[in-house]
Amino acid sequence: MENGTYPPYFNLTMFVNIGIYRYPAFVLCLLLYAVIISANLVIILVISREKVLHEPMYIFIMCLSINSLYGSAGFFFRFLRDLLSNTHLIPRSACLIQIYIIYTYASYELTLLAVMAYDRYVAVCQPLHYHSKMTSKMISKLVAFAFIYPVFSIAACVYLAARLPLCGNKIPRVFCANWPVVKLSCISTVLNNLVGMFVSTSTVFLPLAFVLYTYLRIFLTCRKRSKEFKSKVIQSCLPHIVTFVNYSITVFCDVALSRTNLEEVNPYLAVILSLEFVVIPPILNPLVYGLKLPEIRKCLSRIFSCSKPA
Repeated sequence: MENGTYPPYFNLTMFVNIGIYRYPAFVLCLLLYAVIISANLVIILVISREKVLHEPMYIFIMCLSINSLYGSAGFFFRFLRDLLSNTHLIPRSACLIQIYIIYTYASYELTLLAVMAYDRYVAVCQPLHYHSKMTSKMISKLVAFAFIYPVFSIAACVYLAARLPLCGNKIPRVFCANWPVVKLSCISTVLNNLVGMFVSTSTVFLPLAFVLYTYLRIFLTCRKRSKEFKSKVIQSCLPHIVTFVNYSITVFCDVALSRTNLEEVNPYLAVILSLEFVVIPPILNPLVYGLKLPEIRKCLSRIFSCSKPA
């Protein structure tokens, strides 16, 4: 193959020319990123500092916040730079690294949500066995599985995409994505498609199906119990349900965007839909858990009240 089939740069073509408004847009996005960092760091510090929060549910919430910092860093560092740039070329290696970070972030989010759903299922449906099942050893295994499996599955997808000789370098996104790169291939992508389908099924559809199954079981259990019991279950599960629904919608938007002819879509709408995937969950998750769970609210109130001058 000629060297030209392996372009040294990719061109991100979805950036809309907004002229001088790119400077206010940069400031707004920088502030948004600062809020994401601050909100998630507060959740991490509160849970790690307060011993009363050293329970499975809060450990998983802390993992979600760590993942939010990881995924938003993989997106915002490059995105903020591109906002101020007249050209939107990204080196091939940097593009592949960004694909890996963003896709592992997405997979971590889904596997963690599945682990959290299992935790809620055991707490509601098998309360007498909760402490014997959700031991520190079991928590370590669940967290390790949630993080380790996507490391290798996403690496396989990125490796196969990196080997493809390409007949172009234009990616219709504001960040690098695997499917648009694969579509540029000059040769058959059957292997990429098969591996991609397997990884999508195991890291997206199976976790989503498992979460739905656990909440069906929780719903059936709640039907036979008292109003007080139902109220406690709703208070405990609502933040996870909100996070799950929110992330499912953003994933659906991203998948729909990948399969759509973007030339037929309003460019501003296309940008908004692509940003949902990497912006909304990292900023919404800490707000949902920080505001909805009374234990975290109490710890936050105590910490901030102690920090005020007398």
